[in-house]
Amino acid sequence: MCELLGMSANVPTDIVFSFTGLMQRGGRTGPHRDGWGIGFYEGRGLRLFQDPRASSESEVAQLVQRYPIKSEVVIGHIRQANVGKVCLANTHPFSRELWGRNWCFAHNGQLTGLEGSRSFYRPIGETDSEAAFCDLLNRVRRAFPEPVSVEMLLPVLVAACSSYRQLGVFNCLLSDGDWLFSFCSTKLAHITRRAPFGPAQLRDADLKVDFQSETTPNDVVTVIATEPLTDNEQWALYQPGEWRLWRRGECITHGKA
Repeated sequence: MCELLGMSANVPTDIVFSFTGLMQRGGRTGPHRDGWGIGFYEGRGLRLFQDPRASSESEVAQLVQRYPIKSEVVIGHIRQANVGKVCLANTHPFSRELWGRNWCFAHNGQLTGLEGSRSFYRPIGETDSEAAFCDLLNRVRRAFPEPVSVEMLLPVLVAACSSYRQLGVFNCLLSDGDWLFSFCSTKLAHITRRAPFGPAQLRDADLKVDFQSETTPNDVVTVIATEPLTDNEQWALYQPGEWRLWRRGECITHGKA
């Protein structure tokens, strides 16, 4: 299985602390050696870093850890290959343009019986994850040829994720740069940090940070991960079938499929 990392914040925020913890699970404290990637939104732009090498050994990952990119929405992923060879084309997160925006997607799990898309969006690589992403975007495009609000879009997203869940394990993160959608099939956790901020200690690295000195009283930052990344904070665990929609650090709506 792979692992996911997401962030939604109300101010541009760097994710170096959480990213550093996740990268250790890519070959050092975990078995996810088959590539990694992370996407940072900057307005409508998407800054995407990917590498098919193990994240714990990747010089690109070390660059990102030294480069505190600030963003309001982030999606990251470390891969343990089940479907498709280890190569750049099969490395998450995946991105496509829809309605003049960059959509970004990452998936944890394995699906069976999902046919390759023959519609507008088609996979470049061989993974079931990218096939699901393309199928999801094709569903959205058929339902809404022109842009709609995310509130109108939600039933299509939830229905699609529910159908993929019937084909196996489907935990995912999806964003267009404005909102962040999370869906849990088996395992997902989140933490929302707000004032008063305190210290946090990573589980997978000897690294501690005092968020009080790094933030302002108005900051709201939510981090989503497959497994909690810190061992001294209380993370909320998703229930199977639970989905949440985040915007600027806050959960604006949620439900259960």
